[in-house]
Amino acid sequence: MSDYRYDLSPTIKVDGYDHALWETPQAILEELSSRTQARLIVVEMYPGISSEALDLVAPAFPDATVVDARDAYLDQEAIQAILAPHVTCDSVRGVMYRGTLQDLMDTSAKARIQEDIRRCLKAHRPVIVWGFGASLIADPCARELPEEQVLTVYGDISRWEIQQRYRQGMPNHFWNNPQESNARKFKRGYFIEWRLADKIKRQLQPSLDYLLALTHRQKPLMISGDAYRAGLAQAVRSPFRMVPYFDPGVWGGQWMREHFGLSPEAPNYAWSFDGVPEENSVLLRYGTTNVEVPAQDIVLAHPKELLGARNYARFGAEFPIRFDLLDTMGGQNLSLQVHPTTDYIINHYGMTYTQDESYYILDAGQNGGVYLGVKEGIDSDQMIGDLKEAQVTGSFDAAKYVNFWPAAKHDHFLIPAGTVHCSSADCMVLEVSATPYIFTYKLWDWDRTDLDGNPRPIHIEDGARNIQWDRDASWVKGHLINQVETLYDDEDLKVEKTGLHELEFIETRRYSSSRAIDLSTQGEVQVFNLVEGTAAWLESPQGAFEPREIHYAETVIVPAQVQSYRLRPAIDDEPIKVLVAQVRQA
Repeated sequence: MSDYRYDLSPTIKVDGYDHALWETPQAILEELSSRTQARLIVVEMYPGISSEALDLVAPAFPDATVVDARDAYLDQEAIQAILAPHVTCDSVRGVMYRGTLQDLMDTSAKARIQEDIRRCLKAHRPVIVWGFGASLIADPCARELPEEQVLTVYGDISRWEIQQRYRQGMPNHFWNNPQESNARKFKRGYFIEWRLADKIKRQLQPSLDYLLALTHRQKPLMISGDAYRAGLAQAVRSPFRMVPYFDPGVWGGQWMREHFGLSPEAPNYAWSFDGVPEENSVLLRYGTTNVEVPAQDIVLAHPKELLGARNYARFGAEFPIRFDLLDTMGGQNLSLQVHPTTDYIINHYGMTYTQDESYYILDAGQNGGVYLGVKEGIDSDQMIGDLKEAQVTGSFDAAKYVNFWPAAKHDHFLIPAGTVHCSSADCMVLEVSATPYIFTYKLWDWDRTDLDGNPRPIHIEDGARNIQWDRDASWVKGHLINQVETLYDDEDLKVEKTGLHELEFIETRRYSSSRAIDLSTQGEVQVFNLVEGTAAWLESPQGAFEPREIHYAETVIVPAQVQSYRLRPAIDDEPIKVLVAQVRQA
């Protein structure tokens, strides 16, 4: 397959708001300048954005007194003391911070700033409060003013762009750490900063006046708050795709480059996120212009419509299913690894559920396979001892301790937490799993460094505490490999349940068809991937959304409120296979 139909920039069309978009700094200036009644201008922003948000807003209010939200923070030493238990010494993982940004503010300093704001307002001088936490500082003063005198502008940015800025030397918001590794910066964002920011964003979504889309530094865009809210609301009325992103890695392969038409500049492409709202973004299309916002904005604004009532009751405003791609075709083995049990992840990291997963094989070379489960009758102490020794000697006999299972296209390997596993070289994996995704204990990394020549972190002690030693060859074969149950079969359509294991909360079904397939969300969110066939038409039987073409290996989210949808082959005489995942409700 080499026609590169895979869509790298899928969009969500937003109707009715083409007029509510400003595409240049000058246009943004003119629109904000028209808000002549505004006296208190709040420029809230996601951490990862610097003064570019202020630079776009301030020229519209040249007489305004400017207040920096950071002046209300505790000093850095005090903040670091509060956050230290959540940062931890681990190079990858922290402990989820459940507090609010108010916890990191100096109550006295904040009160003084608020009095200064009031004095300026009484003197008829406008005030701009800007930065991460600006809305928390301005809120008491805003409540004392008529609604039309308060203007709220929100600066938004995708998490993938934040990670690129980390790599370019940007520090975390609360630390002066420009030289720290990207993994440690990401950890501080994932466990602390993004959690704080999402709480503020969710509070502001219903009322913000403008959204500044600042993912692309050279092309800032602004939409009205109504246009932003309409985009999020329209997104959950039909199936949608997110903007995929791709990254090289030490084990990466060449399959995605060849099948998706990716840039030849990277040495390889190890993985892609194409189904993770917490990480991916969406393109809201107003007229002919795409505005990129985090897909998490949809989850925060419309969790019940997106997830469904039962999932929302269980998970809250958190998307529970993850689809991503792992490419080792022409590459190397993944690290030998294990994920923490639910009990362990709750007690050590403050998470509410763990990284259960599975490998669905999109493609495999002659020698491709999956390492899965320990061998019969091994000595667990000896295996752990040999893993520790391997960190010194650079040699570990994986075949002595771990089962290797050959893989073929459309095999499905189930990997409940606690199971030793990894993909070998020459596999193209669609990973279907629960959302937590950085909780991997590497046991053995085949004596290699990362792309920058640095040692990759190994977590043998944590791994040893989580390996389920009874998951040996016979158990794995009987419970985790191609546990396919045929639910329906005729000459045109076959429906199979392919997993996941009963210890995992996700269920997957595979539909193989040469005709149209009618599907129901049953009131709960679904995620699907076209795992065979060049293309398929995605349609609404009731005409509730416009038909669109879905291409091989693309991932699609179907919101709960969509209720029903249809997939049919787009090319005559070419059957399709679709893998559909949802939270198991039984």
